[in-house]
Amino acid sequence: MSAAREYGLDDQYEWPRPPEGGWTADDLDRLPNLPPHTELIDGSLVFMSPQLKFHTRTMWLLENALLSQIPGDLDVDREMTIRLDDKNRPEPDLLVYKVDADTGMEQSWYRPEDVVLAVEVVSADSRERDREVKPRKYAASGVPHYWRVEKNDGLPVVYVYELDPATRTYALTGIHHNRLKLTIPFAIDIDLTAINNRRG
Repeated sequence: MSAAREYGLDDQYEWPRPPEGGWTADDLDRLPNLPPHTELIDGSLVFMSPQLKFHTRTMWLLENALLSQIPGDLDVDREMTIRLDDKNRPEPDLLVYKVDADTGMEQSWYRPEDVVLAVEVVSADSRERDREVKPRKYAASGVPHYWRVEKNDGLPVVYVYELDPATRTYALTGIHHNRLKLTIPFAIDIDLTAINNRRG
């Protein structure tokens, strides 16, 4: 099957050709027929592969726990981009942001200064981006907290990072198996073994 057909497009479809200097953050909202969840990294379009059930269930678990436990001045969105600069609009799987950064239903991105936490659930095609590229960019842009979620024996393991504001790099503050219990950036307690307990 052709790449175009895989995305439900006609075989005659021509993929966008980057302009000199690469795409910009604004182009991401203007280009027609982009596959869902396209990111912009260093001026290049990055397309997402179909996700496994582990990825979906982990996002469901974390999103519901965050929504039920975060303070009232924060909110959670899934798969919204962060406009880090003119050449970078990565899309974390989940992000926690300041409520007053919500501009309405037509919003498609957040500023890094409005994001409190970015969460990436690692997939086979995103390992390098989620482990190296994106956290480096989030940290350089001042996003204070980052969680990287990996699969181990069918369960999520959460690697928790906090920003060192002096160096604009992340420091690992914990690796959480079975249970994620934190007081920073807010009090949260998540049973990571409940990944398949959708009605619990």
